[in-house]
Order: sequence, then C-alpha cells, then structure tokens
Amino acid sequence: MQIGNRHILVVGDRVLLRPDKSEGRTKVGLYLPQSVLAKEPVQVGRVMATGPGIAVPSFSQDFGEPWQEQQKKQPQYIPMQAEIGDLALFLKKEGVDILYNDEEFVVVPQSAILLLIRGEDEEELTEKV
Repeated sequence: MQIGNRHILVVGDRVLLRPDKSEGRTKVGLYLPQSVLAKEPVQVGRVMATGPGIAVPSFSQDFGEPWQEQQKKQPQYIPMQAEIGDLALFLKKEGVDILYNDEEFVVVPQSAILLLIRGEDEEELTEKV
C-alpha cells in the first residue's frame, strides 16, 4: 500500500484495515457517539493491504552438498482469504491501532476476521451492521 512516498508492507498473516467511522444509529433512530461505538467487541473496516499469508516450510529432499552453492528458493505461503477492498467484520480486541500520517488503521491477524463482505452492495450492508 502506498501512502505518500512510503510503501507499507504487511507481513505474515496480518491484514491492514481502515476502520469504518460512520456514526452508529439504533433501530429507534438515536445516533451513538464514537465513545460508545469504541466499546463494541466487533468492529467493521475496509481491507487496505494484506500480508503474503502463512509461510509453509519446503519439504524438498534436494539439499545437495554443504560446500556447493545453494539456490535461494522463494518462500511458499498459504494465501490469505481477505482481498484489498473487502469489508471485514473483526474482533477489536485482537487488533493493534496505528496512526500514520493522520490516518487511523488497525492491523489484525487473519484469524481475528469473522466475516468478509465482497461485492457491489457493500454500502447497504455497512448500514445494517
């Protein structure tokens, strides 16, 4: 992800999210302030970047001789389910809040994401969550 002239890389099975700051509204029509919404155990955010996934060890038996030069193999990963642009419902207590260039982000492990919403009707679903 590019912010300004810096490139942000997410490592491992982590996901960088931009939390949704829309005001909550109850069924009765009351607007809830951010201080009340911050206490909720589940939060909604937009996926901004993902790590490569969980690293998988290479089980190849081709080690060769120790004095021979070894070719560096590219690491293999179990791919992430989250994709950039997805709407994610995640456990807030598992996240780490980050403030970078006056923008708020949350980094969570993939296991803290409860639900991913992908598609065209995301705005409608955001209002219902």
